[in-house]
Amino acid sequence: MPTPNARGVVARERGAPVTLEDIVVPDPGPGEAVVRIEACGVCHTDLHYREGAINDEFPFLLGHEAAGVVEALGQDRRAGDLQVGDDVVLAWRAPCGSCRSCLRGRPWYCFDSRNADQQMTLADGTPLSPALGIGAFADRTLVSAAQCVKVDPRVAPEVAGLVGCGIMAGIGAAINTGGVTRGDTVAVFGCGGVGDAAIAGARLAGARTIIAVDLDDRKLEWARGFGATHTVNAGSEDPVERIRELTGGFGVDVAIEAVGRPDTFTQAFLARDLAGTVVVVGVPDPTMKVELSMIELFGRGGAVKPSWYGDCLPTRDFPMVIDAHLSGRLDLGPFVTETIGLDSVEEAFAAMGRGDVLRSVVVL
Repeated sequence: MPTPNARGVVARERGAPVTLEDIVVPDPGPGEAVVRIEACGVCHTDLHYREGAINDEFPFLLGHEAAGVVEALGQDRRAGDLQVGDDVVLAWRAPCGSCRSCLRGRPWYCFDSRNADQQMTLADGTPLSPALGIGAFADRTLVSAAQCVKVDPRVAPEVAGLVGCGIMAGIGAAINTGGVTRGDTVAVFGCGGVGDAAIAGARLAGARTIIAVDLDDRKLEWARGFGATHTVNAGSEDPVERIRELTGGFGVDVAIEAVGRPDTFTQAFLARDLAGTVVVVGVPDPTMKVELSMIELFGRGGAVKPSWYGDCLPTRDFPMVIDAHLSGRLDLGPFVTETIGLDSVEEAFAAMGRGDVLRSVVVL
């Protein structure tokens, strides 16, 4: 039996509290890399895994919003220019280059994303399912070398790791999916981590009006810090009517739904201008349904666009976001509400559920 060489946060069964356990991370094989984790954000997706809302392939090794240092590479020379010692952010989409989407020139939709071939295990040999093919609530993890995106070592790892999921999802929803550009008007429904990243992305793209919508005044205040020019508490006023008032009666050019609920989707749909764009980046429950009049769908024109991972190309977009941060054009520091240890992930889930944090970040 291989000797455990790391500690990781494991979800053994649906809904049960996570545990910190000894795990075995194998030496990297062809096309693989072992990464020593320096920081990993606590994302809602990790909680979805723990609750069995993604699939039932327990036990899971949780964590995926991660930054670290390449510790070892397979010896097959398939890692491009990646070297041991490189600072990297881990991507949960690593385009294969050969699926039908990649061959159509749309690698950001890759349908056969690369992951490690070998499995990490518990000390007793039980295979682990790494969250989003990463599993980074651990001292080290095994991934495909293609998932390692080199970044500027000057960026703090607790900030860099968040670019690997939540920040990229929100910024990409605004810039890549929504196509926000200079002078646009934008509304963002839901001001958690992804929604605030969408606000920050809209500001970076030059939007002139950015309207944040939420039920929590504290979150709305946070949203102003990321670039919201106006805020709407949907619990005390009609967000659709208020957005129209703020846009000369027309509605916004781009409405971004970052909650994943039918009611907020409908509000976003109705709050956009004619021929405007609705971007859906909030992850819904599989049982949820939306009812819309077809004449509304046809008559408003424009587009309704789901955003997968901010439609990002990690090797292109991660360095761009981090460069904007390091140059002072995009302050990512406020996304980090608190830093914690591996033994505090369960408490971080509770804080996330209460809405107390944008991100808790595990620092190793």
